Amino acid sequence: MNTADRATGQVEFEQMLLSRYMHLHKGRRTRRLDRSAYILLSRIRTQGPMSIGQLGDAFGLDASTLNRQTAAAMRAGLVERIPDPDGGLARKFRITEEGERRLDEERAFLVGSLDRIMADWPEEDIAAFAGYLRRFNSGIERLHGLPWPRTQTAERPA
Repeated sequence: MNTADRATGQVEFEQMLLSRYMHLHKGRRTRRLDRSAYILLSRIRTQGPMSIGQLGDAFGLDASTLNRQTAAAMRAGLVERIPDPDGGLARKFRITEEGERRLDEERAFLVGSLDRIMADWPEEDIAAFAGYLRRFNSGIERLHGLPWPRTQTAERPA
């Protein structure tokens, strides 16, 4: 059987198109947050203040990459360094009010885009699609050993 004819081949093809559409979409609008800041803020919001080591474990990235990302987020006023609330030695990053505001703004824009894309979908189909995406992402997380904590707030933005 040809790879493209298998169901996973069809998933790969649709995933390729999705990444292409996301790239096209990105070019049509100046993002308020770049992708790395959006992901960083989303994780800290879900998990609470995190150190560079914790972020490295969560994302599977090296400290130098995270130092660049967190430095850029600090310059933009999105995060701040705080003493470990649990009394540990490592300082942690916490989202600022500006970071919260901009993350909410970006999520609202993205959810609004999805609302327009799926305007003719029944709510049950959207819920089923969300469930399939969650299952797909959970499989990736399991395979790579990098689970993403999920909360009701993180799953259903306002």
